[in-house]
Amino acid sequence: MTAEARPPRVAPLWGELRYASELARLLARPWPRGRAGSGDPEPVLLIPGFMAGDQSLSVLRGWLEARGHRVAMSGMRANVDCAERVVGRLQARLLAFASEAGRPVFVIGQSRGGAMARCLAVRNPHATAGLVMLGTPVRDPFAISASVSRTVAFVARLGDVGLPGMFSSACREGDCCAAVWEDLRAPLAPHVRALAVYSRSDGIVDWRACLDPHAQAVEVASSHCGMSVHADVYELLARALDGAETPASPRSAPRRRGPRPRPSAAEASG
Repeated sequence: MTAEARPPRVAPLWGELRYASELARLLARPWPRGRAGSGDPEPVLLIPGFMAGDQSLSVLRGWLEARGHRVAMSGMRANVDCAERVVGRLQARLLAFASEAGRPVFVIGQSRGGAMARCLAVRNPHATAGLVMLGTPVRDPFAISASVSRTVAFVARLGDVGLPGMFSSACREGDCCAAVWEDLRAPLAPHVRALAVYSRSDGIVDWRACLDPHAQAVEVASSHCGMSVHADVYELLARALDGAETPASPRSAPRRRGPRPRPSAAEASG
């Protein structure tokens, strides 16, 4: 973060305690029985957030499969590796899945996973049908709460001493992830339907950092972790996957065009 930059303004962390109630609200609703409309449901690739693994998206996977979608997972037990290494592995997975399905894939990522999903869409537009980022601070990956920032620093120290499968300080300060930071600011192909979901009550990231200038930004009243189990998010996903127009929430930021924001010096890993 530069000396001129303001520190992230993040909602109170206790708001993340809503996860259980958000999950309960979702499960209280009728489970889908097939996809709305006609046609073959698009294949979907799911990517979990920082410190999380594929298991964290198991409810979302079940919901997608109930709608008839073929779902592929990231293969991660914990999303803590170097971003460039992870994106490289995910790219191979995306291309293989698209080839197997015979069509482009819809990619959904939560938090850090959303940043990786965006990289895939930028690098492989021919294999990407759509993109949804859930609480992903693409404008400044380090616009996160103080507690999460300390966790990022701890993981980086583990990587610095050589623990396998961890990102290191070089990922933020060196050149290994330079292409990732560029991908977070690059324009998306016109055919890629992109949605950036954010919450002003997010207790992990500053919601302003989630306003991707190349995606439609839509606000939900959700916790950060609960976006993967929030009923309103699932309604947005259903519309996006069905190709329907996504209605803007009352305080949604408009899709922006024109010059891209200057990169922050605080290019973090999550």
